[in-house]
Amino acid sequence: MSSTNVASSQGKALTFSLPSDLGKAVEDAQASWDREGKTDRLWKKDASLWTNKDESKWLAWMDIIGQQLSDVATFKALAAEIQEDAFNHVLLLGMGGSSLGPEVFSMTWGKQNGFPELLVLDSTDPVQIASFRKKIDPARTLFCVSSKSGTTLEPNIYMQYFFDEAKKVVGDRVGHHFIAITDPGSKLEGVANQLKFRRVYHGNPQIGGRYSVLSDFGLVPHAAAGLDTEKLLKRAAQMEKVCRNEKSAENPGVLLGLILGTAAKQFGRDKVTLLCSKSIHDLGAWLEQLLAESTGKEGHGLIPVDLEPLVDPRGDAYGKDRVFAYIRFAGDDDTLGPKVDAIAETGQPVVRIVINDLYDLGQIFFQWEIATAVAGSVIGIDAFNQPDVEASKVVTRELTSEFENSGSLPPEQPILEGEGLQFFTDEANAKQLGGDGRTVGALIRQHLDRIHADDYFGLLAYIPMFPQYQEKLQDMRKAVLDSKKVATVLGFGPRFLHSTGQAYKGGPNSGVFLQITCDEAEDLPVPGQKYTFGVVKAAQARGDFQVLADRKRRALRVHLGKDVASGLDHLRDLVCAAVAH
Repeated sequence: MSSTNVASSQGKALTFSLPSDLGKAVEDAQASWDREGKTDRLWKKDASLWTNKDESKWLAWMDIIGQQLSDVATFKALAAEIQEDAFNHVLLLGMGGSSLGPEVFSMTWGKQNGFPELLVLDSTDPVQIASFRKKIDPARTLFCVSSKSGTTLEPNIYMQYFFDEAKKVVGDRVGHHFIAITDPGSKLEGVANQLKFRRVYHGNPQIGGRYSVLSDFGLVPHAAAGLDTEKLLKRAAQMEKVCRNEKSAENPGVLLGLILGTAAKQFGRDKVTLLCSKSIHDLGAWLEQLLAESTGKEGHGLIPVDLEPLVDPRGDAYGKDRVFAYIRFAGDDDTLGPKVDAIAETGQPVVRIVINDLYDLGQIFFQWEIATAVAGSVIGIDAFNQPDVEASKVVTRELTSEFENSGSLPPEQPILEGEGLQFFTDEANAKQLGGDGRTVGALIRQHLDRIHADDYFGLLAYIPMFPQYQEKLQDMRKAVLDSKKVATVLGFGPRFLHSTGQAYKGGPNSGVFLQITCDEAEDLPVPGQKYTFGVVKAAQARGDFQVLADRKRRALRVHLGKDVASGLDHLRDLVCAAVAH
């Protein structure tokens, strides 16, 4: 084992322990990076660090902190205005880069005295949307519609629904309850002006969504929730300063990126297992998108593994395809520390980062953005595009358009039906899974038997993101991890389509996926459209599956029916039995 410490100017530390072969390769990567002046080239936005295409047009996030600090009065004015209006809630309506950063703020800080509670909606599941509607009083809610392009389906239909709901309560003053965050000149900006939104905030068109947390997309919700946005930015500025250091050994962003990129490219350690302490547990959801969407393409990439149940690391429990990243808030009990130490003792590479104040999350955001850009350079891909995300959107648009024209989605034929479950897949997967005469249990076992060493297992759940459902899905992850000794991931649809879905489709073909869908216990109309939220969710699931199949992924879909709780219970039992054989 080799071990190195790197401290920032504020005493925050990046520490790591690496197997000797990986440690030597990282030292070589550092020497090469420094010799070729790549940190200087990074800050000069040299596209040749990646594929020498249009990368230089997507690096405005590197300069955003200073710009935001110079305009911090805007955020303070928003906070004062919202406090004066005595809103109970700020409901952010977004997806992916527009929602995951604000969700970290909401989950980490909670409600601030004298300010509204920040809620984040990023699901088309009608039961989940209805649960948000029940939480709020539209007359005391500020709705924040967040979409870079202004054409993203989900935020637009959320806006249609909640604008209609709010208008029923507040009448012609409904526009005063809405703000928008979008790129200049977008379709959303035009709609916001037409509907007389109280304000439109602008993003930077040269910052991609997953790098936008320190732009208005993250900071407007942060300020609206009564948090100290200036402090967050100043902490981020401290990290920006040390990430300019041309010595990689003293640059915590570059060094982290060299570790992740080298581990993946040279050693096949492309599963980044994220371990975040209790107070910052939701940070992993933001990191998932940053890593997966940035690096998962052209058959390469980092597969982030978040919230995976921990197991005894002795033996071959974790294989040789992982890097572990432990990010801890110093104010939390270090309950994970001994477990992380045990993982490191087995020879697994472990990176540790400690923050002493929650506002140091500003540092974490910027450090990992730099690291992701550097890892993308090492791997040899464009870290700023997302070609496979758009593929799913295209299929979804086709299906929703067909529903608008015909009043129904195209019919489907299950490959097997029984025990209250229906199973669907494409022709190639069906052929691999064998012929007729199978039981439900046998089909699941055949599918899971396609998992091999260095693969990962993915649960893609198009059901409400409720804790009681997540617990059952976590049971399935642990059963597969225990038996197959492979990494496991969990994504709730459709939110993961704008996040990890890029890596599942465009990254290495090492995923074995079980997509889970259901009938809607209750559905909600989308005002002005023939389709409902339930139809949109079904179209998104089908679009997701079709692109997985087009990319020749090993995928099976199970449909639960209306009783999601009992269907999940049964599916959990089947999965556990299948891997125990």
